[in-house]
Amino acid sequence: METREVLEKVKKGEISVREAEMFFRQQPFEEVGSFAKLDTHREIRSGFPEVIFCQGKTDDHLTEIYRRVYAGRGEVFGTRASEDQYRLIREIIPEIEYDHISRVLKYEKPGKERRGKVAVLTAGTADVQVAEEAACTAEYFGSYVERVYDVGVSGIHRLLHNLEPIQTANCVVAVAGMEGALASVIGGLVDKPIIAVPTSVGYGASFHGLSALLTMINSCANGVAVVNIDNGYGAGYIATQINRMGVSAGHDPSR
Repeated sequence: METREVLEKVKKGEISVREAEMFFRQQPFEEVGSFAKLDTHREIRSGFPEVIFCQGKTDDHLTEIYRRVYAGRGEVFGTRASEDQYRLIREIIPEIEYDHISRVLKYEKPGKERRGKVAVLTAGTADVQVAEEAACTAEYFGSYVERVYDVGVSGIHRLLHNLEPIQTANCVVAVAGMEGALASVIGGLVDKPIIAVPTSVGYGASFHGLSALLTMINSCANGVAVVNIDNGYGAGYIATQINRMGVSAGHDPSR
């Protein structure tokens, strides 16, 4: 249970004060064998629950971590999951959902409210996998997301045709490979923060995303921050933090 959920249950008389006290006395992490320590109090400290990075985990470790997180929170979110891992987790959580584009493996509580607006852009269709990781992350954490894909600078009229949903967002995520110029262009068109995500898409001299990363870091446009190559999750997380501040300030385009 979450902190607010515990307090609401006490208020409604559904659990006793002692039961609530026992919840808050629990240590801030849960030991899972000798291989993991689940950060059960992360949402209390940071406002965001722990997310599972699936890639590289053994089947036994991943299964037990998913089982524990799902049992404790009633929902679970994992990134960089494979089709095989999806089939594995589906055996213990039949309702689990897998998106083969973003490689997100999740279960969300029904009826989750999404507020504000985060605009997620890509320069090309080849960047969509990373963009979807960002978009799915932001949605899971409660942001309303508007997707504007394939609007790179080689056909800039496509971008200019879609300015309204971009300019009304609380935060913009610009995902681009090749030379990574999209973030700089967006920086001159909006008055909100831009999270630039370089991708490993490109030919030889792009150096698996290093070219786009350097372009974004060296952008002359103001308001552009950069995450690591292909780090859609990190972009979606930061975008949600910014979006929450926009909603708190009364700017909620989703309403």
